[in-house]
Amino acid sequence: MNIKQATGIFLFIGLLAAAVWYWQTQTVRVAPAVSFTTIKGENLSLPTLKGKPVIVTFWATDCPGCIEEIPQLVSLYQQYSQQGLNIIAVAMHYDPPNHVREMAESKKLPYAIALDPSGELAQAFGNVQLTPTTFLIDKAGNIIMEKVGVFNLADMKRRLESLS
Repeated sequence: MNIKQATGIFLFIGLLAAAVWYWQTQTVRVAPAVSFTTIKGENLSLPTLKGKPVIVTFWATDCPGCIEEIPQLVSLYQQYSQQGLNIIAVAMHYDPPNHVREMAESKKLPYAIALDPSGELAQAFGNVQLTPTTFLIDKAGNIIMEKVGVFNLADMKRRLESLS
């Protein structure tokens, strides 16, 4: 076997391995069947929101990236809630509930704000540790995007448009 043939075989095997790895890591995850209790006392359940897109974002009142995302979430809510979008912002277990309520009121947040005092919701979404962490769930109840850090507004709008 000459060097050209060996190189070709090596490249083919490498591409094949890369394709298999990509296929294996791009599986769709079903969103956990959890319920959220909002700071207004409402109970929201992901299974009952099937048929509508949902953004679930884990945040904290002392997180600069989370504060940066608020206007983007408000914009998405204003633009897409009439088309069925639900946004649920889940405060991390270490965030004092009174801080969460104060921020929600001062920023006039129009979307649902939930508390996670036991960390159970963060655990259900894959043990979320960093904020912000945002999940986009399609109408079938599948997580189609997970973003640690501030999400890109244009990308999120494009993804929401594709769900229409």
